[in-house]
Amino acid sequence: MINNIERPIVVPWDYSNKAECALNHAIRLAKFIQKPIVLVHITKKESEEQQNVEKLIAKSKEIEQNHGILPQIIVRTGNIFTEIKKVIEECDALLAIMGTHGMKGFQKFTGSWALKVITGSKAPFIVVQDNPTQADVQKIVLPLDFKLEEREKLVWANFLANTYKCKFYICYIESTDQIIRKRTIGNIKAAVSYLENKGINYELQKLQNNEGIATACVKFAKSIDSGLIIIMTTKNIRFQDYVLGASEQQIIANEAKIPVMCVNPRTDIKTE
Repeated sequence: MINNIERPIVVPWDYSNKAECALNHAIRLAKFIQKPIVLVHITKKESEEQQNVEKLIAKSKEIEQNHGILPQIIVRTGNIFTEIKKVIEECDALLAIMGTHGMKGFQKFTGSWALKVITGSKAPFIVVQDNPTQADVQKIVLPLDFKLEEREKLVWANFLANTYKCKFYICYIESTDQIIRKRTIGNIKAAVSYLENKGINYELQKLQNNEGIATACVKFAKSIDSGLIIIMTTKNIRFQDYVLGASEQQIIANEAKIPVMCVNPRTDIKTE
């Protein structure tokens, strides 16, 4: 049973150092936006639930003592791919923050393909590889391509701008395909109009088209010391994308260890 809590930040918890990193990011954000935290642990066996409840209660009390925030805890038995998304939906979570070791650890986190944990969730995931820095998030990279759902990221750009008072860098690759180029330009114009109407600081950055959007985006983000990259997950992602690695998975597991916000396509999000 989930208590009546106001749009919490969900942290998938597996007792690892990377989960601790995610928790530290969640604590920092929770203090900024005054939202509660929920720690979620998924067990493989129902017989393991009680011992994990006791361990998470102790962890929650430790967090309260050290940070002044008492997270709620949830322990479920089942499949991590589905149970975390169920918890997010049941408590109407604002977002989730999850830790990863990079490409190898990112897959190890769930025993297979961690992208399956993220895709389909109504709330975005912020995936982190390290603890937050002392500085506030001041520069956020916003890559855009030709897909219409890319505009859904703008709602979260507005949220982050109100939270951190940051600057956005709209990145794009100029395609040689005229249709893709036209649609990409349309998304850029929509993003510029949206950010200007909201009074949000931004800059346009054309990336080199010989590297691919994932490599070019991470390289640019690293060059400006960006604190976050916002991406859309692939709509109707296919089995082979999990196996071979969709472009967003390459960004999520970036070697620069830059946190990545993953937004899933939705039909109920409007940017007007």
